[in-house]
This record gives sequence, structure tokens and C-alpha cells, in this order.
Amino acid sequence: MKLKGTWHITEMEMWDEDYFNMETQAFIRVNEDGSGEFQFGLVSGHIDGDFILEGTDEKLEFTWDGNEECDPASGSGWLKLKGTDTNTLKGKFKFHMGERSKFYAMRAK
Repeated sequence: MKLKGTWHITEMEMWDEDYFNMETQAFIRVNEDGSGEFQFGLVSGHIDGDFILEGTDEKLEFTWDGNEECDPASGSGWLKLKGTDTNTLKGKFKFHMGERSKFYAMRAK
């Protein structure tokens, strides 16, 4: 359960910090069962995921459902630790039939 916890999104491929931290500190929260929640910019939602092993690395693959600027939105994504650094993760959010963005996040203290 190395991925469990709250993570602050620090970098996104498609959007700058002014956007992704617009309303609140951008974050993704992962629970023990692979569920969770997130918000970046005007996008927020709930995740439903499964932990899988990629070699010796733990990865969470998830679908998400929420909204973007008050319109329904959904998609999928994944996240895993960045190398051996247990305080940094990398991942990707995908909007159904839309944009995709890789991101990096730091464990919240």
C-alpha cells in the first residue's frame, strides 16, 4: 500500500500551475481499497481502481467519474511511485474521448 494517502499534484503535462491550483491545492487521495478522490483546476471526481504489480512495482489503474466546470466528465488513469522515491509519484489522467495529461505529485505531509 505504498500509494495510499494524499498526494499534492506538482506538475501536469497539459496545464500550468496557475490552472491546476486554481481553486485549491491540486491533489489525489488514494484509499486502501483503490478508491479515492481528486481535484485539479476545475476538474474533480472520484476514482475506482485496482492495485496491480508491474514487476516489483505497485501501480494503481483506475477509472474516474466527476465533473469539469460543472459538466459531467469521466475517464481513466494510472499512478505509481517515481522510481525508488516513496514520496513522489507519476501518473496520467485521461478524459473519455478527450485530453490526456501526465502528472507528478508529492506525498502530502
